[in-house]
Amino acid sequence: MINQLCVFKIIELARNRMDPALHKAAVQGSVTSLKKLVAEHPDILGSKTPQENTALHIAAEIGHAGFAEEALSVNEKLLVSKNADGDTPLHLAARAGKVDVAELLIGRASVWAENQRQYSSTAAAAHKGEPSSESAQGPLLTANKAGDTPLHEAVKHGRSAVALKLLAAEPSRGHALNVKKQSPLHIAAREGLADVVEKIVRQPWVHEKFVPSDSVSGTALHQAVLGGHTRVVEILLHATTPEDQIALTDSSENNALHYAAQKNNARVVKLLLNRKVDLGYKRNRDLQSPLHVAAYYGSTEDMAELLKQCPDVAEMVDSAGRNAFHVAVTSGKVDALRCLLKHVRPEEIVNRVDHAGNTPLHLAATMSRIQSALLLLKDRRVNPCVLNRDGQSARSLIEKRAHTDEMDTYEMYLWKKLKRHEASRCKKEQLPPVATYQSLRSRRAGHDEYYELSVGTYTLVATLIATVSFAATFTMPGGYSQTEGTAIHGHKPAFKIFVISNTVAMCSSIVVVFCFIWAWRDPVKFKLDQLMWGHRLTVVACLAMVVSLMTAVYITVAPTAMWPAYVVIVIGASTPAVVFLILGKEALYVPL
Repeated sequence: MINQLCVFKIIELARNRMDPALHKAAVQGSVTSLKKLVAEHPDILGSKTPQENTALHIAAEIGHAGFAEEALSVNEKLLVSKNADGDTPLHLAARAGKVDVAELLIGRASVWAENQRQYSSTAAAAHKGEPSSESAQGPLLTANKAGDTPLHEAVKHGRSAVALKLLAAEPSRGHALNVKKQSPLHIAAREGLADVVEKIVRQPWVHEKFVPSDSVSGTALHQAVLGGHTRVVEILLHATTPEDQIALTDSSENNALHYAAQKNNARVVKLLLNRKVDLGYKRNRDLQSPLHVAAYYGSTEDMAELLKQCPDVAEMVDSAGRNAFHVAVTSGKVDALRCLLKHVRPEEIVNRVDHAGNTPLHLAATMSRIQSALLLLKDRRVNPCVLNRDGQSARSLIEKRAHTDEMDTYEMYLWKKLKRHEASRCKKEQLPPVATYQSLRSRRAGHDEYYELSVGTYTLVATLIATVSFAATFTMPGGYSQTEGTAIHGHKPAFKIFVISNTVAMCSSIVVVFCFIWAWRDPVKFKLDQLMWGHRLTVVACLAMVVSLMTAVYITVAPTAMWPAYVVIVIGASTPAVVFLILGKEALYVPL
């Protein structure tokens, strides 16, 4: 029995399979071929592809308005036919942004829907019942399997022209929700379609339909803010009359300002705060204020604007008892921490302890946020003497970690800084005992091999540059005067540039060599400080050598052959550019 059903199904699919000639005509938009095929096989337009697309689906997606019009004149029911995804031809036209086809289908759909409503009303009156809303529903209102109407598809793919025509035909559909609880207004706001949003909000806005617990992505205002579409935000704020609508939250209780804090757009933050300043003090489900969110994402411009209009918001703490300083440290956003230190003055906030008794400095030490910790130590308001609930200071936390984990050079450097600050500022405080340098040094991670290789490489390069530069001093380009012993080309500007650049190359390399000779005295400090200077001076020496090469060639070659000298200058000048093109900003930093 099952085999028979399968056979019947295969036979049915074979009968309904689209003729290749019809498929070709739909793809090419050939009206002549369509008329010929219909004359030979009147029912040919009822055939479908394996995805259940009709010829009208294909023509609508490609944009053949003439073919679509001819197909509808033969079989009007194609207008409401659906493919395997539940898409009508209007869905595909809206998705592809085919304005001409969409306009044709919208016009036909409006007529079709009116006829269906009249028919439903007549049938209902005959049966003394209410007209069926489903029977009167036309292609403009039809949703696919994802719950998206053609208007959803148009705005989702940024097709403003098609969306505006759909709204002109059905103005109320801008607030219809799909399966994800998103309306065309919501999607248009996210995509930044200001003209579409403006047209939708002209219709009555039924606010009570929004249920925060059902929405993961919030309201249309949330999405406009998240996308940074300032014009859309202005339109929605102007259209939102009741003040409480601005404070609507998503399922995690984030308001629009929480969303704005994720993006570094101070203008949007200012718009929201100017409309409702209380948004700056609202908390989400984790008790985080918008300032917490901005600190987590490193949105420094947003933070500055928030602190300008709500200066005391820095006092707010989340569910873990942490303020924005704690969040900036844990998220590793050094710029956010720098912004907070600049705009927040009270010392109490900077040294605030969370529920575990940890200050931001404690967290920086525990999580090895070296840059954040050093930035905090530079601020005199930060107190390194505070003990957490376990009686640990920031310095002792690093020592505690050293017993279980290997320490790298940067952690050793931070430990020395903390130790020095404790010695000068915590003389009257009872602190945990200080570990010895030798005991911690034995726990250093195995970077010494690479470090030794770096030192050897820089020393070798600097020595070579110094040798070459020194040799060039006694082999001046153009030679010396046999009578006076002075350089023949000494009066030329190019020669003077050669002398200066050669001196810079030699002296820079000599400084590098001497610095690296003393590197072994304090490897920790050297690796963090002097190594960077050694790298930069090596770069300066290399650039000076390039300048020396160009001027030397120009002095000796240009009098007899100009173009080779200019070629050398072009090649030499382009050398640093090529290096920066390959390495970018990394060329200025030590490759650790």
